[in-house]
Amino acid sequence: MKNYTYKSLSVYGSMMMAVMLLATFISCKEEEKPDEGLPLPVMALKEQNAAKGFEYIGSIEGVETVEIRPQVDGILEEIYVDEGDFVEKDQPLFKVNSQPYMEDYKNAMANVALERAKVEKAKSDLERLQPLIDNEVISEVRKKSVEADYQVAKSSLERAQAQAANMRINLDFTTIKAPVSGFIGRIPKSPGNVVKQTDSEPLTVLSKVDNIYVYFSMSESDYLYYERSKNDTLSNKMNSKVKLVLADGSIYEHPGRVDANSGQIDKSTGSITLRARFNNPDTLLRSGNTGKVLMEELYPKAILVPQRSTTYIQDKKFVFVLDENNIAHRREIETEGRSGDNYIVSRESLSPDERIVVSGLDKLATGIKVKPIKRGRLLSTSN
Repeated sequence: MKNYTYKSLSVYGSMMMAVMLLATFISCKEEEKPDEGLPLPVMALKEQNAAKGFEYIGSIEGVETVEIRPQVDGILEEIYVDEGDFVEKDQPLFKVNSQPYMEDYKNAMANVALERAKVEKAKSDLERLQPLIDNEVISEVRKKSVEADYQVAKSSLERAQAQAANMRINLDFTTIKAPVSGFIGRIPKSPGNVVKQTDSEPLTVLSKVDNIYVYFSMSESDYLYYERSKNDTLSNKMNSKVKLVLADGSIYEHPGRVDANSGQIDKSTGSITLRARFNNPDTLLRSGNTGKVLMEELYPKAILVPQRSTTYIQDKKFVFVLDENNIAHRREIETEGRSGDNYIVSRESLSPDERIVVSGLDKLATGIKVKPIKRGRLLSTSN
């Protein structure tokens, strides 16, 4: 009887142990959660406007840039302006010693008076002899001689007047005036220096900068691409307006246009020079400034991928694309350029509404499940 009781208790204990183990297993099973994947930022691709930029180093000049040079030789007496001043057209700038030219002019005017007196005398002689000529008192030869003297006197007067006019021009040239309105450049000479027409260096440079030109060069291949794409109405097209990147990296607020080119390729450099014109109403830009001309190719329906969301293997670029089950797949992409911090991706590589992982790529590999996050919120497969 005791043996039977012992066996019953042993069986009962084993059953209780089995029940407890089963309960523990079921409890653990209930506590297990499904694998939602690695939480990473994800973005859905979409079509949007973009622009690919091309930069070229340029030099800035005023639309009218004039070297101011002396037209007569002499001592520089006065400088009426200072470097950087704005001057109006015909405003006096410099004064060259005029005394020698004044004396030349006086001498020329005296010569004019002398020749005019000779004309009057020859005319008087002709008038006095005219009655005698009419009455045939004197010969025809005498008549022609007097008429010739009169014509010679008139010619001498005209020559003297021309010389006097030339002396007057030289005298006026001693006051050097501004041919256009603009800003005065550097003035290398000071009063007391001798100035000559043959001087290699101008007295100053005057720049009219209410509009400015930016000259820049591009390679022959870039020029051919530019000429073809600016007239392309089917897909991408070059923007007719260009931008100017200033020396401090800022974009100049007034856009410009390419309005001329040199017309031929430089054989030594394989490049062509183009000219862009910009309005400069506040005269911020001056001749001699430098900058970069920014030309843009417009993409009306571009697919953009942030540069930070790509990885590199040798010279190839890759992104991680999520399928409908949020499984990551590495995919090679072909890029057509950059727009800001984004790559412009060809449609053969990616399509609108596909989803890519934005960051945390070092944690990923093909086949890993991702929990999509956007701005701190979970993304469903439909987003």
